[in-house]
Amino acid sequence: LRSLKLGWIEFRKESRRSYPNGSLAAHVVGAVDHRERGNSGLELALDEQLRGHAGAARQVTDVRHRGVDSQIAEQALPGTNITLTVDERLQFVAERELKKAVETNGCWTGSLVAMIPATGEILALASYPMFNPEEPVRPGEDLSPRLNQAVSVPFEPGSVFKVVTVTAALETTNLVPETIINCGNGRINLFGRVVRDHHAYSALPMADVLAKSSNIGAIHVGLRVGAARLLDYVRRFGFGSATGISLPAESSGMVRDLDDWTRVSIGSVAMGHEISSTSVQLARACAVIANGGLLVEPRLILKRARPGGKPLLERVQPPRRVIRPETAITMRRLMEGVVLHGTGTLARLQGYSSGGKTGSAQIFDLQTRRYTHKYNASFIGFAPVPKPAIVIAVTLNGASRFGGAVAAPVFREVATAALRLLDVPKDLPDTPPIREEQPVELADLAIADLGSPAPSLPEPETPASSTVRAARLELLGPRVPDFYGKTVRAVMEESTAAGLPVELVGSGVVRVQYPIAGSILPRGERVRVQFAR
Repeated sequence: LRSLKLGWIEFRKESRRSYPNGSLAAHVVGAVDHRERGNSGLELALDEQLRGHAGAARQVTDVRHRGVDSQIAEQALPGTNITLTVDERLQFVAERELKKAVETNGCWTGSLVAMIPATGEILALASYPMFNPEEPVRPGEDLSPRLNQAVSVPFEPGSVFKVVTVTAALETTNLVPETIINCGNGRINLFGRVVRDHHAYSALPMADVLAKSSNIGAIHVGLRVGAARLLDYVRRFGFGSATGISLPAESSGMVRDLDDWTRVSIGSVAMGHEISSTSVQLARACAVIANGGLLVEPRLILKRARPGGKPLLERVQPPRRVIRPETAITMRRLMEGVVLHGTGTLARLQGYSSGGKTGSAQIFDLQTRRYTHKYNASFIGFAPVPKPAIVIAVTLNGASRFGGAVAAPVFREVATAALRLLDVPKDLPDTPPIREEQPVELADLAIADLGSPAPSLPEPETPASSTVRAARLELLGPRVPDFYGKTVRAVMEESTAAGLPVELVGSGVVRVQYPIAGSILPRGERVRVQFAR
């Protein structure tokens, strides 16, 4: 065809953008259009840097267009190589578990963010539905799968926001985790608006208001904090402002000024309504608790370098202290209670302690102007509790069940993979201690069954085995005494005499303890004792 030299035939060069990992991290990497310009993700945000610049040369020719002399007028610049913080192994697990959860529970969309709390480095950012960046956009194609749910789509967070409410109470009031909060038997009339709880609690310690996710309790805590101070802490945790992540079309969410609040707004905000956030914002807020009270900037780009050049590490904004370190440590313990005996028991990890908070916000229908029975089911959490190495925020939109049943299992699977990939040492035994007796009233059990195997009948003990057993007990730790029915003073006297660390919750007499009486207390653990009247 070229030899025919036909004027009506035109030759054009084309190239094809190839993505070796296919749809993996497609919402992060992005895609290009027919002109090979970025149209989403980092392809769009960093298009100029990735593209580089073509050079130009000036050439002198004779009358027969033969080259006589040439000079470089402008040097060509290759595109910049960008190294991301994303771990493709963890990204694969995150996308797999998110997809499974969305499809199993019949949800509309989903998102997940896994982040290192100390630095803000994002190890995984998943969004569902997914797309293949190698396939161009077709005319009339539904573009919703290309929307980054974790960055661009805000939603009402629901009960995960109670973390902010309780934190504000610890910092600005005289409330402590053991303070009894009136829960109104599951009902409150807030300036003419009746709010009902999912369970008719009469009163709970503030620690259990968080663990049991009591809406009425959270409203009473919010009223003690006050509207102005609550709004201050909402903004301290980064809500209502963009995180600065290197992705286009980031939403700042919605936080209204105090002048726009109604009389009942403080009750709604205290339990995560009348406010919207993204999954990235939730992960950043959870990192404040996990890293000791610092607000960090989420990072996706680790370093940049032109081919053959020296890599340059990214400069990020320094962390900013927003809450006291002791408050963060207390909140870690309270969020651990959510996983141990609260609404997030499905987030327990094998070999690691974990803390978190569930959320189940009813979705508001703009057409009927009513809340539906579909939920934004979410879970934010971290592990291990003493020194968190990973923070994960999971959100499933359009769920028919609560966040503890839908989102917490996703956290469990992704957190397990993340801790293994990060080579984080375990802080708990793989197998929980075997219970030697079963509690009579399971309904009063504050810490649910850990999935231990049923105890077997003891073998007849010989003098030799008795000596080995005593040595083994001395190595593992002391036996836990029976605190049931005793007062706070009696428990303190007995535990002090035995040298046992205890955690006391509530007032009255002991109704629940863990580990149970007679079991071995592992080293570094404490006996958790709950009182009630």
